[in-house]
Amino acid sequence: MLTHLLQAKLHRVRVTGADLHYEGSCGIDEILLEESGIREFQHLEIYNVENGERLTTYAIKAPRGSGTICLNGAAARKAAPGDHLIICTYSYYSEDELARHQPVIILVDDKNQPRHRKPPKTNE
Repeated sequence: MLTHLLQAKLHRVRVTGADLHYEGSCGIDEILLEESGIREFQHLEIYNVENGERLTTYAIKAPRGSGTICLNGAAARKAAPGDHLIICTYSYYSEDELARHQPVIILVDDKNQPRHRKPPKTNE
């Protein structure tokens, strides 16, 4: 049996842009993608802290170090620049994987730069 659990979370990132006429997706600073383990084109669940909106889209890379969090296409109607979002990915885990699974949680500063990672990266 597989269990669906949180894989990664970008906690309280701030929307920097919204482009209604882009083809779709959510642009995320490449550093945040790397730190969280979220892959480009991976399914995202996004929760807007300010207005309660929830949406589904996929990740695309935004320029490294830019702090960009940009909702594109129809998703642009769900948030405004300055809104705080929680961006989550979920994955399926086997019974063997459940015992050691820990989701990655990235906390950011007010410019969307990573300030804390749970659990910390190891040098494996």
